[in-house]
Amino acid sequence: MAQRDYVNKKRTPKKSTQNKRPFPVAALLVAVVLVSAGIYGLYFISTNSDVKTSQQRPQKEQPAAPKPKPKKPDFIEEIENAKIEVEVEEQEQKGPYYMQCASLRNHDDAEALKAQIAFKTGLIADVDRTEGKNGVWYRVRIQPFETKRLAESANNQIKRARMSRCQIYLIPK
Repeated sequence: MAQRDYVNKKRTPKKSTQNKRPFPVAALLVAVVLVSAGIYGLYFISTNSDVKTSQQRPQKEQPAAPKPKPKKPDFIEEIENAKIEVEVEEQEQKGPYYMQCASLRNHDDAEALKAQIAFKTGLIADVDRTEGKNGVWYRVRIQPFETKRLAESANNQIKRARMSRCQIYLIPK
């Protein structure tokens, strides 16, 4: 079998099959006629309108008569004068709350998280050492909050700072 030289082989030029379209003179002519007709139509309307501007006929200014105040409907007066009695039951405050943000094995990591919470949110956290079945744990807590709403507000502050989410717990009595 004879060897072929593909590297030095010259390419045969392809025939171009693109057909050049002629310039759309008819479409251009139609566009120019339509634009001209629109401009003439606007000119015709503005020169032959029956409405005269206020510059052509100055009008005398008449003092405005005071308008009588509209009378309020009867039901509005009834609503304004109505007395509503609502019984509100006081909800029992369950007590102070605390927020636990982490439970870590290393004391230095817990102190670093405490500092990060203080710098980013302004909340003061504590590190508590706890001995359990699994060994020593360091809990990062923020406490106390009088209501759960205040604790949730602080938790949202921590979320906005893109830090770890904390859990809210009730302090047992």
